[in-house]
Amino acid sequence: MKLTRLALAGAAALALSLSATAAFAEKTTLRITLQLPMKSHLGQNLLVFKDEVEKLSGGDVAVEIYDSAQLYKDKEVPQAVGSGAIEMGVASLTRYVGDVPAVDIFYTPFTFNSEDLVRKAVAPGSPVRGPLDEAILGTGSRVLWWQAYGGVILLSKGGPIKTPADLVGKKARVFGKTLGQWIEAAGGAPTLISGSEQYLAYQRGTVDVGMTGVSGVHSRRLWEVMDTITVTNNADIEFIVVINETFWQGLPEQHRAWIQQAALTAETTVRDAMSKIEADAFAEAEQNGMTIYTPTADELAAWQAAAQPVFDEYLKASGDLGKQVLDAAQALRD
Repeated sequence: MKLTRLALAGAAALALSLSATAAFAEKTTLRITLQLPMKSHLGQNLLVFKDEVEKLSGGDVAVEIYDSAQLYKDKEVPQAVGSGAIEMGVASLTRYVGDVPAVDIFYTPFTFNSEDLVRKAVAPGSPVRGPLDEAILGTGSRVLWWQAYGGVILLSKGGPIKTPADLVGKKARVFGKTLGQWIEAAGGAPTLISGSEQYLAYQRGTVDVGMTGVSGVHSRRLWEVMDTITVTNNADIEFIVVINETFWQGLPEQHRAWIQQAALTAETTVRDAMSKIEADAFAEAEQNGMTIYTPTADELAAWQAAAQPVFDEYLKASGDLGKQVLDAAQALRD
């Protein structure tokens, strides 16, 4: 009888241990690396995701955010997430151009120069976004959601960059290969500089002209080192939030469902807020002494006239997938 009681007690202890282990296994922690400060709208958007997924899961899915490139610079995110060094990361879409050259469709000149066109192109499963998400999966990372960052602007000192003639002989900060080709076609000299390093580049005079989204002027206080914004809107800047695919496949099905639901909420939130974010950033830049210049129709025509070589290079580099998504993008205008 005593042996039986001991056996029962042991079985109960084992069951309790297994139960605790199972409960522990049902906890998921997501570490996310971000190159921008938390006060940026991308940082705030990660907080939307964190709050939503932790609420949906009752805390079973926890999120830790490492902002301001504490862990990885923007250019390091694809490798870090794809290799499983970290579960999740935020990267500029163009950081995948080495593996998926077609992603630079968003940086071909003036292809997506209106909010309506952008929204159609970035909708989940669209004929532009869908094939790109699928191709990125081949790098070991799954796209959870896209984060809007707005249209491209040029930054300068002492006056606007009205036409390609104003760019001749100047060094310009770029953050993607195709954007660099656009600068070259216009007569400038592109220099690839990460977002976290651009403030110092402007301050030290490493480059004469900057390229970013206006929300970046706000989050990085770029009015301290540049005084003029030219609203070219020649490209649409998109960031993507990715998760390691092996890690994803190992998650409980319910956890994946919660994460996907929270990701959709985060994506909708940032996309719907983008117009106001940009308007507020322009207003803040003016309040801090910056001049905002919008090119005339003739000046924009001069930029567009210089752009054709960029499309030729894009199609050459991106192959069949590039042609597929460029055709799809052009069809959105019909």
